[in-house]
Amino acid sequence: MTTKVSVLADHMPTRQTTQLQQIFENQRRAFHAHPMPDAAERIEHIQRLRPALLKHMDRLIAAVSQDFGNRCASETKFAEMLTTMEAIKYHARNVRKWMRTEKRSAGLLLAPAKVRVVYQPVGVVGIIVPWNYPLFLALGPLLSALSAGNRAMIKMSEYTPATADAFKTMIQEIYPEDHVAVITGEADVGVAFSKLPFDHLLFTGSTAVGKHVMRAAADNLTPVTLELGGKSPAIIHESFPMQEAAERIAFGKCLNAGQTCVAPDYVMVPRQRVDEFVTSFSQVASTWYPTIRDNNDFTSIVNDRQFNRLQGYLQNAKEKGAKIIPINPKSEDLTGTRKIPFTLVLDSTPEMQIEQDEIFGPLLIVKPYDTLEDAIAYINERPRPLALYYFDFNAERSRHVTEHTHSGGMCINDTLSHVAADDLPFGGAGASGMGHYHGREGFLTFSKAKGVVEKGKFNATRFMFPPWDRRIHKLLFGFFLK
Repeated sequence: MTTKVSVLADHMPTRQTTQLQQIFENQRRAFHAHPMPDAAERIEHIQRLRPALLKHMDRLIAAVSQDFGNRCASETKFAEMLTTMEAIKYHARNVRKWMRTEKRSAGLLLAPAKVRVVYQPVGVVGIIVPWNYPLFLALGPLLSALSAGNRAMIKMSEYTPATADAFKTMIQEIYPEDHVAVITGEADVGVAFSKLPFDHLLFTGSTAVGKHVMRAAADNLTPVTLELGGKSPAIIHESFPMQEAAERIAFGKCLNAGQTCVAPDYVMVPRQRVDEFVTSFSQVASTWYPTIRDNNDFTSIVNDRQFNRLQGYLQNAKEKGAKIIPINPKSEDLTGTRKIPFTLVLDSTPEMQIEQDEIFGPLLIVKPYDTLEDAIAYINERPRPLALYYFDFNAERSRHVTEHTHSGGMCINDTLSHVAADDLPFGGAGASGMGHYHGREGFLTFSKAKGVVEKGKFNATRFMFPPWDRRIHKLLFGFFLK
């Protein structure tokens, strides 16, 4: 049985708030009526998504491209569909194991007793979705929430309205509104959404907006998972083949035109090899994208606001002395498009805006370094990034970098792939976020680990009953407090 998701008005905030509250209350009542779905139910809920995605795939892909102005179908299939399909299989395969009650030790003081941990759904989960991967970043948290047995409300980004509508249509077909509801609308709807008293709220987006979401959640003491961003670095060791490094870094930067929260933001290159990196990266990007303007493989910047922001970074850096190297093989005039060539930025300095903000686009800072310790120190002096990429085939040095830096996640000799590893937790550190989803950690995030002590007919606790300072108390203290 399915019911249609309410269509929120584009104005009248009080009406929007009322409708949001009604959907929330309906989900909470439905949860209280069935607070502990068994494994078979959860698996069935998860597996509904696979045929639905296959049925709606073409429409969803077209909607994403419409919202961006252009995004290649294959890129969306790879980054959003394929990864989600694998995640569906992973969750369905593992949820029964995750749900098992865990036996724990009671310890001598509580014996005889049975001690266990029961993993219960938290209730109604709120998911706030960004615009850059609107399908993958809606469905990933949803899978974790469903695995844990919860209800979910999903607020789609106002920057991808066509995708939001197509996604809502799909979800309506497979879940009742009191199980999974998709909410569309402008920023004011998002503000009202974040103020609902969810049992857990997951937000993916910018650090600045994340602070507002956390403040709103605090009024309800709602636990939050924040998946933010930051300036994710790549370090190339002086021994690493430069062409190989350029290819692997270019993949992480070129996907979705760099509009990826874990895209390399700056690359640290041995000082004597900077020119070699520039040449290698330019060759790779030119080979993959020999043209830009009419090239369907080249993703557009999602909207004018983001386009102007990126152009502003370039203008500001240029005015302050940076060397700007656009990779535009045919020297095409891109006026009238929202396409920006992959661009290397050299000689940047801290006062430039591009060094202060997360880039989130096809611009890449190249920073020279003299020693590996210098590179590590540079990274550690800055806010902790969402991802860190290190290129070196030496295991000892790789372990050293892993242990002496902090980041949400890390790849050695690759970029982005840790996000697609379903069995790994995904989450930020410090300014790049808090909490995790993906993997078992996603199940745990949306579950309450309830500790349970069960005693039988014999109650050893009676030996601790008052009045105090009985002989048995002195014997217990003498035994345990030594």
